[in-house]
Amino acid sequence: MNAPKVADRQATFRDVFAVAEFRVIFASYGIFIIGETVKMLALSVLVYERTGSGLLAALAYVTGFLPHALGGLFLLALADRWPARALIVGYDLVRLAVVAVLATGLLPPAAMLGLVAVVALFGPVSSASRTALLPEMLHGDRYVLGRSLLTVAAGGTQVAGFAVGGLLLGLVGPYGALWLTAATCGLSALLVRFGLAPRPARTGRAVAGPRPGAFRETLRVNRQLLADRRIRGLLLAQWLPGSLLVGAEGVAVPYAAGLGPGANAGILLMAGAGGMLVGDLLVGRFVAPARRERWTPWLALLLGVPMLVFLARPVLLPAAALFAVATAGFAYQLGLARRFLDAVPEVRRGQAFGLVSTGMMAAQGLAAAGAGALSEVLAPGLVMAGAGAASIIATLLLWPVLAPGGRRSPAPPAQSTPAPVVSADR
Repeated sequence: MNAPKVADRQATFRDVFAVAEFRVIFASYGIFIIGETVKMLALSVLVYERTGSGLLAALAYVTGFLPHALGGLFLLALADRWPARALIVGYDLVRLAVVAVLATGLLPPAAMLGLVAVVALFGPVSSASRTALLPEMLHGDRYVLGRSLLTVAAGGTQVAGFAVGGLLLGLVGPYGALWLTAATCGLSALLVRFGLAPRPARTGRAVAGPRPGAFRETLRVNRQLLADRRIRGLLLAQWLPGSLLVGAEGVAVPYAAGLGPGANAGILLMAGAGGMLVGDLLVGRFVAPARRERWTPWLALLLGVPMLVFLARPVLLPAAALFAVATAGFAYQLGLARRFLDAVPEVRRGQAFGLVSTGMMAAQGLAAAGAGALSEVLAPGLVMAGAGAASIIATLLLWPVLAPGGRRSPAPPAQSTPAPVVSADR
């Protein structure tokens, strides 16, 4: 009888951090992000030093992007098949081994990039498994605030990773930075191994009939999730308004260059990151759950509206302020968090969260690439305003989904998505 009251009570930071397992997830995730950022910086510098190729250095920095997307499309079923603690620890240990091999300097650059790309295939599986643990340890509004804190941690530790990476490269060079990255992998694995309780896999191991391979099962369940009208709407709502705005970030460099000497695209991008973090923090902590859900479509609309001002080609500081206000609208996703959690079957929770991440990564990549292509024939300010307009149109089209109590179908029961039989000890 008390569950609805607990779910609707506004959570505090103390409520969330009082949960010991969340503290472990939060700390290990921050260490993971710092380690990955330092690794990609060091690898990029290392490849450039050994080849002198700017193209290969850029590929080294983004080499995990495409494999990450492929892993999300074809391997996500593993996030529900394997116990979460074992999966996260196993991935950290594989990362440790790979980074140690890179740090020896024995591999040629092409082999380095190939090894990192192969391991990146399993990145979305580990990430989905980690995210799917949150509703098992945080309930009601604590879950939403926990999601917000992980977003803040991701942005903040990525900035810290750039700073630490730059410092380490100057002090110990790329090889030393890679050895220290290996240490972060080991620390993350230890935190998760001894800080999280063991849990069985969500889909269990007792199956009726032959168990399909992870590739086939991932495709099948992805199709089933997308076929559900309510889930599909919530996925599109999480993917499109924010991802279209990323197109504006994709032309920040040419826009800043067009403003003249002294204009720095880094200021625009830092303002965007800061606005997103502040928006998530304020809306997640200080806006009551019911009001947060009512604000969802309006926050999504905020993503695009400030970008229309770029038609007037504002100078650097006003442009940075507009970026910060726009990206604060990313907090709209907090209003969708509980609705999406309620809509997906529990036994497919890991794959569903992974699908959100994979679709968002793909949509952001396409938006950035499309904006870059348009900037070859249009002024960057016009492209940025166009990205804002596209985000507004997507928000208006998805308004019935974004608004609470809008277009919905009944939440599917756990067994509505055909899946292997859950083990009896679940």
